[in-house]
Amino acid sequence: MKKVFLIMALALGFSQAANSQINFGIKGGINYNSNSIKEVKTDVFDGAKSKTGYHAGIWLRFKIPVVGLYLRPELVYTNLENEVTYDNNIASAKSTNFSFQKIDIPVLLGKKIFSIGNIYVGPSFQYVLDQDFSISDIPDVKGDGFTVGLQFGGGIEIGRLGIDLRWERGFNDIESSFLDGTTNVEFDTRINQIIVGLSYRL
Repeated sequence: MKKVFLIMALALGFSQAANSQINFGIKGGINYNSNSIKEVKTDVFDGAKSKTGYHAGIWLRFKIPVVGLYLRPELVYTNLENEVTYDNNIASAKSTNFSFQKIDIPVLLGKKIFSIGNIYVGPSFQYVLDQDFSISDIPDVKGDGFTVGLQFGGGIEIGRLGIDLRWERGFNDIESSFLDGTTNVEFDTRINQIIVGLSYRL
């Protein structure tokens, strides 16, 4: 329900922005999650490696009067993956991908530099839609839904096209678990990623 309210509120904001001639557009790009599964309560994972993910979404931008800054909220779908080795000391070790999908709502405060450059920083509100492993040995993963992080970075815009580079750090771990036989395996993953994005102003 919380996810529905967030999406509806942002969709309304985008609609009003379009009618008010506020800058509005689409975006997409790649994500590199540099932090993997950690703090496993039962030693069943080894050799975690990060893999490249992707994102796609929409954005708007409007100026804040007098102070020379702008606000840029976004609505973005993100997919991230890590490769780990699963070894529960019962069966042979297996390589598996751990993936999770989330909705990101960054709310960035930015400033233009030399007419084509931008720098920005702000919180990113995140709702984890799903998280799972690619092998059937590990059943459904349960975990936190709502988390908060911080994004900052910069970019350039030439005409309607823009490219930016951001770093995102989660304020809190995503606490997850699954049932390994009769043992409840708990683990944390904190989102810590580099984001490269390409945007187009409509």
